Amino acid sequence: MNTLSRLVYVALILAVESALPPSEAFAQGRFDNVEIVAHHVAGSFYYLAGQGGNIGVSVGEDGIVMIDDQFAPLTDKIVAAIRGISDAEIRFLINTHVHGDHTGGNENMGRMGVLILARDEVRVRLEAQSPKDALPVLTYSDAITLHLNGSEVHAAPLPPGHTDGDSYIHFRDEDVIHVGDVFRTVAFPVIDRNNGGTLPGTIDALAILAGLGGPNTKYVPGHGEVSTRADVIEFRDMVMTVAKRVASLVDDGASYEEVVSASPTREFEAKWGDPERFLTAVYAELAGMD
Repeated sequence: MNTLSRLVYVALILAVESALPPSEAFAQGRFDNVEIVAHHVAGSFYYLAGQGGNIGVSVGEDGIVMIDDQFAPLTDKIVAAIRGISDAEIRFLINTHVHGDHTGGNENMGRMGVLILARDEVRVRLEAQSPKDALPVLTYSDAITLHLNGSEVHAAPLPPGHTDGDSYIHFRDEDVIHVGDVFRTVAFPVIDRNNGGTLPGTIDALAILAGLGGPNTKYVPGHGEVSTRADVIEFRDMVMTVAKRVASLVDDGASYEEVVSASPTREFEAKWGDPERFLTAVYAELAGMD
């Protein structure tokens, strides 16, 4: 498979994945066997792991704030896991970005009367593929703050990195930041160019996230384990190193196959796995391909 064919193939995969309605994207998955596990992070903040993105849960007498909601078939299990933490009303759901493994339960949560919040860009993209009940009813283009349970929940947009609708949610009193899929501990970055993601935005977003935290700040990634500011910085530095190497190769006229052969991710693969999807996006962007 030549460079153009490989890039077109990967782009088609991304396009199909991005276009599928969240409730149907993994309709054939084995959700019956998925277990939703709650993990305490700090203070009144927890995250739920299951199948899909990590769900943030902040509990208190005034109600519960959720961050993302995985897939529609898991909603009952997710609610049950939350009830194992608190019986308070689930009042707010904030989407970190548009992908179905983070927004697939929106319709169910919306029908339960939960107020869904997200960036303007997330609603625009969801409108093309989702029923009304799945859409955010409150959208923002700048930072917003929820005052709940005697603390502040700060939601703010990030540069277009993973997608063009990325947000971070900072639970200031707990010193916890849910960062969505801009940062992950289980794989290289996914730069979804079909949904507005960019390489410079990824680097800028990671720099912003690192700047928000201190030595004791806990970062909840879109996928993976709770991390530290040092972990975010390491991830950003890795992206910058790979980008610099690929840019140099592209400037020398290298094809995608030649970039892969040069192994620009060589020392990082033991930690972050298969780099193909990441390298494809980086090469396409730096080579000026649509």
